[in-house]
Amino acid sequence: MTTIGEPHIVKSYDSELARLDDSLARMGGLAEAQLASALDALERRDSELAARVMESDAQVDAVEAFVNEQTVRVLALRAPVADDLRTVVAALKIAGEIERIADLAANAAKRSLVLNRLPPVEPMRSLLRLGRLALALVKEVMDAHLGHDAARAVAARDRDQEIDDVYSSLFREILTYMMEDPRNITPCSHLMFIAKNFERIGDHATNIAELAHFRILGRAALRERTKKDDSSFVGADPE
Repeated sequence: MTTIGEPHIVKSYDSELARLDDSLARMGGLAEAQLASALDALERRDSELAARVMESDAQVDAVEAFVNEQTVRVLALRAPVADDLRTVVAALKIAGEIERIADLAANAAKRSLVLNRLPPVEPMRSLLRLGRLALALVKEVMDAHLGHDAARAVAARDRDQEIDDVYSSLFREILTYMMEDPRNITPCSHLMFIAKNFERIGDHATNIAELAHFRILGRAALRERTKKDDSSFVGADPE
């Protein structure tokens, strides 16, 4: 774990920086809760819960707006440098990543409303597994960021590969069910979009891990991320 910055002579400056971390913690908690509820809504076919997930997206947007205002205020009044500047810039970017995670969770909940009017389909089990992996990754990267733990951020970032592997496997599974019975095409199409939502949440979580690493150590020295999502090639003839 690395300590970020020394206390400033002006105590209100420390309070403003601490407020950014507090806001990111709140945003992260709200996004995690949204994603967890979206998964519950999918599993239990609960349309009322799905609707609440969609409504709660506004809370995340409101916190993001506060973070944006706060970062502008700190930049304008304090002219931060070094690790203070990294803290402010990282907060601005991480807020954007969390907002997208919440949006994608809301999109998944929205599609569950349609799925609840259709017969259940088998790939739902694999879809829920993918969603839970994405949820665990979001929690891990937020804990790494708020705990100023660069090593934990790197380890969490590498877990995105498991999400890509499960997504590619699920993509093939959904296609198989669609080909076996045309009645599966409509529900499986919605599953495919939701699966892409969860895969993208994994990508946003890894972006947060990289921003956390930059904020803590002051360098973007992470090795290039290996991406093995081969869903784009499913169905193509091997060369």
